[in-house]
Amino acid sequence: MGKTADAIAEGVSIASAAARLALRNRILVETIANDEPFDLTRFAPYAGEILISLADEQDQAAELARRQRKKAWGKFTDPDGTHDYRDRDTRNLRKRHRQYVGVAKELRRMAEDPHVVRVLVEQSRDAAWGDVEANLQRRLTVEGMRPDLDPDYERMRAARMQSIRVVDLPRLSAHRRRATEPEEPDADSRRSAP
Repeated sequence: MGKTADAIAEGVSIASAAARLALRNRILVETIANDEPFDLTRFAPYAGEILISLADEQDQAAELARRQRKKAWGKFTDPDGTHDYRDRDTRNLRKRHRQYVGVAKELRRMAEDPHVVRVLVEQSRDAAWGDVEANLQRRLTVEGMRPDLDPDYERMRAARMQSIRVVDLPRLSAHRRRATEPEEPDADSRRSAP
């Protein structure tokens, strides 16, 4: 039972990491893109849904392993491919089935535990904040960089100057033209004019 328990624990760990990633992305979208304040209670239901969804995936994998084991039973010929199981594979398929069922069961238990859900949301929020912080640090480093502190300043100077000539100056020129051009009346207003 030790190996099965270890495999279940590892599966739960991987699924938890996937749940944190999905929840982190949702937090980033809701709080930054939609300009919403972070509210733990708003994300808790979504965290539970993620865990249940991952448990459903494990149940599907368990059912597939069960079907594969049933199909492999009594086959003693050479396999035609990687997933063409034979009788000698039924023991491993039975273990996989138990592991998938165990992971699904644990994920469902986690989804029902408010403390576990809260911790998942908090960890996801911390990961989202870590992403925001890292992006801000990069921006501040780039925008606050002084030539004497940048070891690549001379090497990259020519590329930066070309970018200004080819991209920035034409864009600025087009923007200024649009800002100074008089607005043309649209077709409807021209027809109705006396």
